Amino acid sequence: MGLKENRFTKTFQEEQLPQLKAQIIEAAGFDVPLNIEWETLFEDRFMHLYNDSYPKIYFLPLIAALKSITADDMGKEALAESLKEIRITNTKDHHNPRNGFTFSDGVLIIDHSPIINAEKVEERTTVLSELLENNL
Repeated sequence: MGLKENRFTKTFQEEQLPQLKAQIIEAAGFDVPLNIEWETLFEDRFMHLYNDSYPKIYFLPLIAALKSITADDMGKEALAESLKEIRITNTKDHHNPRNGFTFSDGVLIIDHSPIINAEKVEERTTVLSELLENNL
């Protein structure tokens, strides 16, 4: 990552990530480790969109899906027993969450383009909810 990406990442980490992380903890019911592979989340030409697209692509669907799972005690227990880490990355520019989201060995991987289909929050929420429900 270059200086521009490092500056953006630092600003995002300081200004938006703490609130998003707090919402993830609240939704999950525990402090699940969050591993964000920042260096994979950039395309220079879209830098101006990331403050809006990162939350919509990676965080808001995750928070909503976790809230759905933990709506009852059974879901809270299953999540706490099974979810060990959340990894956010972009290795293949997936724009369809069914291709980019996986859950295996306690690791939820959100592998999605940081920009494509940003407005489809509800679709990503549904896929994440189904993925977790089917694997917890």
